[in-house]
Amino acid sequence: MSLKIRLARGGSKKRPFYSVVVADSRMPRDGRNIEKLGTYDPRQPKDSENRVKIDAEKAVAWIKKGAKPTDRVARFLSQMEVDGKPVYTWKAGNNPNKGEPGEKAKERAEEKVGKVAARKEAEKDAKEAAKVAKVEAKAAAEAEKAAPAEDAPAEEAPAAEAAAADAPTEDAAKEEEKKD
Repeated sequence: MSLKIRLARGGSKKRPFYSVVVADSRMPRDGRNIEKLGTYDPRQPKDSENRVKIDAEKAVAWIKKGAKPTDRVARFLSQMEVDGKPVYTWKAGNNPNKGEPGEKAKERAEEKVGKVAARKEAEKDAKEAAKVAKVEAKAAAEAEKAAPAEDAPAEEAPAAEAAAADAPTEDAAKEEEKKD
């Protein structure tokens, strides 16, 4: 059985109030405890003497029996003294990997980067294809402008033939004279 000196939540919704208790580490946070050592009211001002009330002598006795305080309780105990000595020496923890994402999150991030890169590549290809299509359309338009200039005499020739066909021919003129 491993003992912990920890906070057990009390109070109502949005009005926290904690009891500092000694409990088996396998028990729920607000579950069965062995002994109540004090209280912690986070709504009190930081310099208030009613914010943290812990029986330091009982805490020292439990620490001697092997109870380990949680980080928050260790901070409180490090500010208290019994017989001119701090109840507990607290060292700030250092967890450099705390903010690092897990394996699944890393995989999702890599997948997302791959999708973004593929989308950018597709957009780049689409832009290049649009440029090529624009250049081809411009070349086709220039070719179209140049082609009618070369074909213009060929188009005028049929028009001249049509006008000549409408004009009276010699045979038609002779037939008209006979009718008159």
